[in-house]
Amino acid sequence: MRRVLTAAVFFAVLIAAWEALARAGIWSPVLVPSPLSVAEYIVGAIRDGTLGHATFVTLRRLVAGYVLGIIFGLPLGLLTARFKFCEDTIGVIALGLQTLPSICWVPLALLWFGQTESAMLFVVIMGTLWSVVIATDNGLRNVPPIYARAAQTMGSKQLHTWLKVKLPASLPFIVSGMKQGWAFAWRSLMAAEVYVTILTGFGLGHLLHYGRELQAMDQVIAIMLVIILIGLLADRVFFSPWEKFLHRRWGTTK
Repeated sequence: MRRVLTAAVFFAVLIAAWEALARAGIWSPVLVPSPLSVAEYIVGAIRDGTLGHATFVTLRRLVAGYVLGIIFGLPLGLLTARFKFCEDTIGVIALGLQTLPSICWVPLALLWFGQTESAMLFVVIMGTLWSVVIATDNGLRNVPPIYARAAQTMGSKQLHTWLKVKLPASLPFIVSGMKQGWAFAWRSLMAAEVYVTILTGFGLGHLLHYGRELQAMDQVIAIMLVIILIGLLADRVFFSPWEKFLHRRWGTTK
């Protein structure tokens, strides 16, 4: 409770200082709007349904691409950790493509799929996939060898050891990689929505882009705040509790 109150006071002071500086005319309201104008845009966008619809469209794309990235990434990470050949091939590809900025996938997606939902989905999958592959590989390699030796003394065979001992023990590391993949998926989707306009749905990235085009900085900052809030909620509600549970379960808490 004390931490919550401290954080609330900090952000209240920060917003009050921002509003005071805006009213003092330190900077142009066109470039940096006041918190009040940002709040007015958010309230108006909620009332007319713009913000809710854009958030739904973006989250639909994000969740679909993220889930597919995990479905493909977990088996590839398992193969990379299990076989030397896969480590030298898939592992190297994953490591290389992980360093590629998300926006680099957008031109390729447009050439392959055009201005369609498939292009958006492809970009999100590429933003998620390689993080999950690397996290799964690293997680399996960080499992203490004594776990496997103890299981083998009780009759566990190789496949059973990997699936029933090593994979569950690596889950805390895999979840950390999934959280990183979620962050990369967000960045990938925002890059795609900013640069690709499709008629099947306007997401948060499109609102961000149109705010820039119209020089409506209250809209730009409001959408940025919404994206930050969704990311924080996803971490607090989903990833952090899961991470804490798994670390307690496997005794890896500090």
